Amino acid sequence: MARTSLTIRIELVSGRGADFWPRPGRDFAAARSHTFDQLATAIDLAFARWDLAHMHSFTLADGTPVTPLDLWDGDAPEGSIDSEATRLSRLAAGEQFAYLFDFGDDWTHLCTVAEHRIDPEDTLGAVPPEPTPFYGLGDLPDQYQRRWPGDDGDSAPPKRPRNPMAGLPPLLPWWGPRDHGK
Repeated sequence: MARTSLTIRIELVSGRGADFWPRPGRDFAAARSHTFDQLATAIDLAFARWDLAHMHSFTLADGTPVTPLDLWDGDAPEGSIDSEATRLSRLAAGEQFAYLFDFGDDWTHLCTVAEHRIDPEDTLGAVPPEPTPFYGLGDLPDQYQRRWPGDDGDSAPPKRPRNPMAGLPPLLPWWGPRDHGK
């Protein structure tokens, strides 16, 4: 029962011009040996981002930017350190820092390191190879605020069918036949 992993709560504060309250969030188990780049990938996946071709950056409590330096072509913010090489061991219990995904839509997150470490075997049943969410809350917005296929942001949503399951075969064997009043 080694309490070796950090718990980091990640809360979505704002994005695409909207502020979120209550804030959707996820708790991650993360080894101190994981990198900030691994944490960024885990955050993006846990927050249902599917277009990952965007820049990201962390800002530590002391103001230090942590970002993938190879993507900046030498123009990284002054004082930046490389997220691909910087380990989470740099973080202290109770520390808060920020994560920003997509510098145009500004998906901004508040990150808080829990006061106490966890045993990943107890919490997750295994030691994960990368930071892994184990608790979540709140509704996650779509990365581009799309609500249905073909959503252009201006059109009314499609009308809901009276019985959206009519005509579908049983999706699971125990559902049985679908007659729905035929």
